[in-house]
Amino acid sequence: MNGNATDVIVVNDLRKVYDEQVAVADITFTVRQGEVFGLLGPNGSGKTTTLETIVGLRRPTSGTVTVLGFDPMRHRHRITERVAVQPQSATLFPTLTVWETVQLFASFYPASREPSELLEEVGLDDARKVRVKHLSGGQERRLLIGIALVGNPEVLVLDEPSAGLDPVARRRLWDVIERQRQRGTTILLSTHHMDEATQVCDRLAILVRGEIAAEGEPDALIREHTAKATVSFTIRSSQMPSDIRQLGITGEITSSETSQGTRISVVTDDPDAVLRRLTFVPGVHAFDYNIKHGSLEDVFVDISSNTTKP
Repeated sequence: MNGNATDVIVVNDLRKVYDEQVAVADITFTVRQGEVFGLLGPNGSGKTTTLETIVGLRRPTSGTVTVLGFDPMRHRHRITERVAVQPQSATLFPTLTVWETVQLFASFYPASREPSELLEEVGLDDARKVRVKHLSGGQERRLLIGIALVGNPEVLVLDEPSAGLDPVARRRLWDVIERQRQRGTTILLSTHHMDEATQVCDRLAILVRGEIAAEGEPDALIREHTAKATVSFTIRSSQMPSDIRQLGITGEITSSETSQGTRISVVTDDPDAVLRRLTFVPGVHAFDYNIKHGSLEDVFVDISSNTTKP
């Protein structure tokens, strides 16, 4: 990602309150041109409210939002053809076929994408003659994504895009997002799937109770918030000392007996030191090594547990 890229979406001190209930609490972030930016958080964390405010569907209680340099509430006509939204749910015409639906939405744009190409991209080419009312939940979700792409948007906003999709369809969706990124589309999405955020997002903000608790690149967040790693290995039972501490390994140590010997797991902030120590323990041959570093899920659990409730 180019550090000099233009800020396409700018959110500054955004606050949204419903009947004294704070849904979004003074959040600030930017989305750069051509990047995929994710809002990660559980249900009720303020993700959808934030997205709806960014695209002009809700008026902020306070703070400002600009998209492509325009206020989405006051200048919606300036961004309508340039910004596409895939909501969590939408009402489509139930008696139209998939093909007819895409053609209908394509007719709203002066330069739309070819429907056949689009249906193939979202995995609905075989369902082009199926009426919308007969689609499965996952198929309807993919149709909504196709509709969002039909106008060749500069900015694509996806609200929980993989909800209801099976694992194969989710990976197809990730490929679609990657192709849009390669075309230079700026993408803002919300998700509560940690693997999805890790796989597709250049940067992300973790929302907890309407506040941004952390922001950055997924790998950087993992390094910052999960300093420890788990080193696992097996030692033949005949080589095990009477006291596991005699191995000279420091950290949180657990062990269990297996058919191959004693399986040992060490939670440590220096996995390299554990491996070096095992190399020089006389009479001990460790094998079947596994090193597990922290994940985005670990980051989320750590941040959520350390964020003070109101």
